[in-house]
Amino acid sequence: MARLAASSQRAVLIAQMTDIHVGFAPDELPEELNLTRFRATLERLLTGPNVPDMLVLSGDITDHGDAESFAKTAALLKDCPFPIVPMVGNHDSREGLLSAFPQVVPADGGFLHYVIEAPLGLRIICLDTLEDGRHGGAFCESRARWLGDRLTEASEQPTLIFMHHPPVVAGIDWMDPAPDEPWMERLREVLTGQSQVQAIHCGHLHRQITTQFAGIPLGVTPSVAPLVAMDLTPIDKDVPDDRELITTEPPTYALHRWDGATLVSHYERVGDWQVLARFHAGLQPMIEGMFAERE
Repeated sequence: MARLAASSQRAVLIAQMTDIHVGFAPDELPEELNLTRFRATLERLLTGPNVPDMLVLSGDITDHGDAESFAKTAALLKDCPFPIVPMVGNHDSREGLLSAFPQVVPADGGFLHYVIEAPLGLRIICLDTLEDGRHGGAFCESRARWLGDRLTEASEQPTLIFMHHPPVVAGIDWMDPAPDEPWMERLREVLTGQSQVQAIHCGHLHRQITTQFAGIPLGVTPSVAPLVAMDLTPIDKDVPDDRELITTEPPTYALHRWDGATLVSHYERVGDWQVLARFHAGLQPMIEGMFAERE
């Protein structure tokens, strides 16, 4: 998409929000819950101490892919002081995203994937894993060739990959792909041996998950919309067992910090938390002691 301006910070901060699902209940009053949760998460990002250099929206921005829901999302983002990087998920549509975010330029085949050159030598690759009409992910031969070419042309450059669908079985049975889905194996073939890839970060599962894929650290960022319940027991599609599926756990976003050598990911829940300690004179000796240990 673009090259980000050089940052004056000591590190690059890349915020990630995922699975916002605007439009799930558009007639809810006074405002639909998902839009309220998104508004609160964005407010925390804008007014908190960690204003990012960019914000990646890693798919399922809307619930139905409609232009109205995309427009509502874009309207809340229009005054952000940092670039917005929107991606499609299985609930989105490419047409709806392009109508709200005209800065996105489709690649060959109409896929919405692109490369961003970030400060401190970091390369960001955003993948399109949407297949219309399918809940799970997709990664066809055309997309595999595109990714392979992008990795080959900068084989020594530290790279961070974002994609909506995690190419792994996480254990949340009703949300998981089959373990041998061809698209995941195709992606594995492209990524195997690509040591410049620092991490892969995804959405889709509405929970925080950490694992590896093709020898690369892989993280799933929890959703802004209500989270998927933490239940790792098998499910029988033919036997409704009254298990929990969706919860009102707080919206969450990720902040990925790149200092030129190391990528570290932080996750913050958004809520009305109490502050139990602040840096005042009474705690200054403790802070000074911690800094003294570094010397």
